[in-house]
Amino acid sequence: MCRGCVETEYPGRGNTCLENGSFLLNFVGCVECNKRDFVLITNRATEEEDGEEIITYDHVCKNCHHMIARHEYTFSVVDDYQEYTMLCLLCGRAEDSISVLPDDPRQAAPLF
Repeated sequence: MCRGCVETEYPGRGNTCLENGSFLLNFVGCVECNKRDFVLITNRATEEEDGEEIITYDHVCKNCHHMIARHEYTFSVVDDYQEYTMLCLLCGRAEDSISVLPDDPRQAAPLF
């Protein structure tokens, strides 16, 4: 992973978890070829471990194939919630949790 290619290392992204794609606003340019172009996704792999889906891939420079960052996205169902996480030098870190029920019990207003 290359810290020189990104503006901010592991920026906080709130609840924005990317299963695919790149956060290009954080890409300052490739330190190897000094170009700021598209970022390719390579070595994409999907694994399933104990009910958790893990997707990993590499962000590489379109021109010289310099590796910019390794992206990891996870998805699992815990109790009545879908849990998402993302960790990547380029795209950042984020977590999200969404209820699988029609009405999220965490969002219900108290009756009293």
